[in-house]
Amino acid sequence: MAHVRRYDRYIARHVMTMSGLVALVLIALFSFISFIGDVDDAGQGSFGLLKLGAFTVLMMPTALYTLLPVIALLGTMAGMGVLSSQSELTALRASGISTFRLAGSALMAGVITATMAVALGDFVAPWTADRAERLKASARLGGGGAAVEVQRPAWLRVGNDVVHALNIQSPEVMGPVELFELDGAGALLAWSQIDEMRYDASRQRWQLSGVSRTEFADERVRSNTEAAAEWGGDLSPEVLQLLLLEADSTSIRGLMRLVDYLDANALDTVRAERSLWRKLMVPFTVLAMTFFAVPFVFGSMRDSGMGQRLFLGVLIGVAFFVINEVSLSIGQLFGWPAIVGAGLPSLALVVAGFWKLRRAR
Repeated sequence: MAHVRRYDRYIARHVMTMSGLVALVLIALFSFISFIGDVDDAGQGSFGLLKLGAFTVLMMPTALYTLLPVIALLGTMAGMGVLSSQSELTALRASGISTFRLAGSALMAGVITATMAVALGDFVAPWTADRAERLKASARLGGGGAAVEVQRPAWLRVGNDVVHALNIQSPEVMGPVELFELDGAGALLAWSQIDEMRYDASRQRWQLSGVSRTEFADERVRSNTEAAAEWGGDLSPEVLQLLLLEADSTSIRGLMRLVDYLDANALDTVRAERSLWRKLMVPFTVLAMTFFAVPFVFGSMRDSGMGQRLFLGVLIGVAFFVINEVSLSIGQLFGWPAIVGAGLPSLALVVAGFWKLRRAR
């Protein structure tokens, strides 16, 4: 078993080396395209070419996370292809090592890549994407003040209250705001116009300033104005930020909290659950891509050149991306559980990989 473990490490090292080279090429290409695409934004405020370059660098972990399944596929094809072209895989098979055992050796590299996917998707990419957006927003405003998180209106439901934030300056500050207070049957009890809402972390309550409140009760309308007031709605800045972030910029833990918030307020959780299961499936997709790539160095593709294998890998990667998106959409259309829509393409890859390995000669 010792010599088998040595070959395990040898094969895994080749796959990881080629995966690293593929990652460098794809990230460089992706970043260049992203940089060119954002050049038109340069010149807004203090957002010049230097800060555009910093923004592009900060977005690299997000790009790497998105591309990891394709990197795993191409890296495995390239790494195993090098060994096949040098007849090393042929020698290993002649010594009695099965194609499934060789696939297991390649999966050692897949496990490392899948672990990287978890670290990138849950820790590195959300943090760097947040810093990138802060940098961009702050620079567009001239770079003189604190970075603005989001400047767009949003509708939020918190219990029997509905918040219409016309402008969200940060997760702790928003305004002007409209606050609609409803009863259990959905009838309007009161409507308030608020100049600013600011979260008080020590009291876990929102401090309101410039409040104009109109109450509807007993067929009468009463209005009053207050310079300051409080709102105790269960809306934390963390949840507010999760509601406004893109799914790729949110960790698994954050998405779980978002699903809990939506469910607690009787809101539609389908989109958040799809994003959550898509993120949960990324490590398994990486492993499925690695396993699926192994049979391509045997059989009819055994004598193919590196260019042919990589070209085929790119086609498979693009096709998988499209099928994965279609599967999620079809799953939502037909009411499939989110785990089915997110996991079906990866499961199909594993089944296809088993079938091809069994036929490999």
